[in-house]
Amino acid sequence: MRELLPETELASAAALALLCGSAAAVVVWKWLSKRHIQKKMEEARRTRDEGVKKMAKAVQQFREQVPSDKTDAILSLPLLELAGRLQEGSLSPRTVLYTYIQKALEVTQQTNCVQYFIPECEEQLQEIQQQREKGLLYGIPVSIKDHIGHKGHLSTCGLVKFLGTPEQEDSVLVKVLKRQGAIPFAKTNVPQSLFNYDCSNLIFGQTLNPLNHQKTPGGSSGGEGALIAGGGSLLGIGSDVGGSIRLPCSFCGLCGLKPTAKRLSLSGISGPVDGIVSVPCALGPMARDVDSLALCMKALLCEEMFRLDPTVPPIPFNEEVYSSSAPLRIGYYDTDGYFPLPPCMRRAVHETREALQAAGHELVLFTPLHVRHVMTELFLKTFFADGGRAWLDVFTGNIVDPGLKPQVNFCRIPRLGKKILALILKPLFPRMADYLNALCSMRSVKEMWDHQHQIEVYRSEFIAQWRELQLDVVLCPVLGPAFTIGFPGKLLSAITSTMLYNVLNFPAGVVPVSTVTEADEEELKLYRGCCGDLWDRTLKQAVEGAVGLPVAVQCVALPWQEELCLRFMKEGIELQ
Repeated sequence: MRELLPETELASAAALALLCGSAAAVVVWKWLSKRHIQKKMEEARRTRDEGVKKMAKAVQQFREQVPSDKTDAILSLPLLELAGRLQEGSLSPRTVLYTYIQKALEVTQQTNCVQYFIPECEEQLQEIQQQREKGLLYGIPVSIKDHIGHKGHLSTCGLVKFLGTPEQEDSVLVKVLKRQGAIPFAKTNVPQSLFNYDCSNLIFGQTLNPLNHQKTPGGSSGGEGALIAGGGSLLGIGSDVGGSIRLPCSFCGLCGLKPTAKRLSLSGISGPVDGIVSVPCALGPMARDVDSLALCMKALLCEEMFRLDPTVPPIPFNEEVYSSSAPLRIGYYDTDGYFPLPPCMRRAVHETREALQAAGHELVLFTPLHVRHVMTELFLKTFFADGGRAWLDVFTGNIVDPGLKPQVNFCRIPRLGKKILALILKPLFPRMADYLNALCSMRSVKEMWDHQHQIEVYRSEFIAQWRELQLDVVLCPVLGPAFTIGFPGKLLSAITSTMLYNVLNFPAGVVPVSTVTEADEEELKLYRGCCGDLWDRTLKQAVEGAVGLPVAVQCVALPWQEELCLRFMKEGIELQ
């Protein structure tokens, strides 16, 4: 027996050594993996910085040939007037392009809104000058959101996993923009994974609101919002799956349209998680005024788009509807009952309602149905049907932007843990309990089918309510004013005002109608929200210190009625 002891001890020592060696190997592997990720991010930033230097040099060379005395005049022109000057030849596309690149360089230096400039814009400049017919956007510089495909450039979604794989061809939308004479010149920043309405990722950093650098420009089309609001672009293309066009427009004082999904082609658009169809993504324009949005939609809704993507309904832009001045029957509400917005946003709805009434329109009180159910059971369960596993998988090496950590940490709780925590929180914090339950995965294919059917039933009920009141459009609030940086990740459920119309797949747009006043700030001190709970207190903190920042309203129409929605948006903003 004694002779066996040394062998046993030797085996134990060997096992211990193997275990220690394996642990050390894991530590080394993690360190090497993290170092590899850091190198990829550093390389991406270096490529961006080199591109900025090249563009700055190109602008300098241009300015040596052409004086900059017209710069301010060009930058101040509305899109329609600029387009007219380009069409008639009194301004050259080259002068306009380099004027906007120069301004974009200034804006991104201040706000970090541009990921990459597109050097091929010079080739597009030559191309449009050789075209026989001038398109509707002839010579107009256009910025595009990060994940809208442009040949030779990355669509990162703010994620390391997409670095190093440039697009092989232009997306359909970019092809149509070019066919109409537009010049895509910059790709703009987004939050990591796109699933946030802040605008920060670990590759390119935090984008700031040009109106107040303590505030976020919103997201996920936040780079677009910052660049346009700063004057570095006059037309941009964003995307929207929960408010990603409308929230940056609200926070930055812009006009933006989320069309019905598939009114504009989604071919060539990247996403962190593909295959989510119950609540579809939509591409749409962002600009300084509604006429710019209308011109963009008119240019995009052309035979070229319908030919390149036969899944897009061949519905050209209806100018007659957009230009109509017939009185409208307008539904309105100032709260959805789930996440009451700050006083200034509700004030904006009432002031706009009064102005519309004075202009001869008929206003009817409208109450959206079951918004709490829509947020938790329909919207969140669509994106977290698997408990968030597919979304968590996109974070290479578990490197997560600080702004996303609250959402990521909730997703990482095991299903049973979420259920138990929801049960404990239900009496004190019912909205948080509902949120946790929504993050639990569906258990069967039948449950997913039932969930998709619930969305269809809800759409039918909402349309029936709309038609019973014989409404043309609806006026309602949008989340705002601009949040202080870091707060959006703590308040995902605050986006009910915009999320609702993604679930419904209705066209919805945002227009600025006012600014935050000292009186609004005083009234905010009395804000209690829905429940007086942690979320309400956090929302109050998020919007404090916003005096002078834009206040917007949201305008909604039935599916495929983008022209009516735009007409209503224009009416709302012109009456202020």
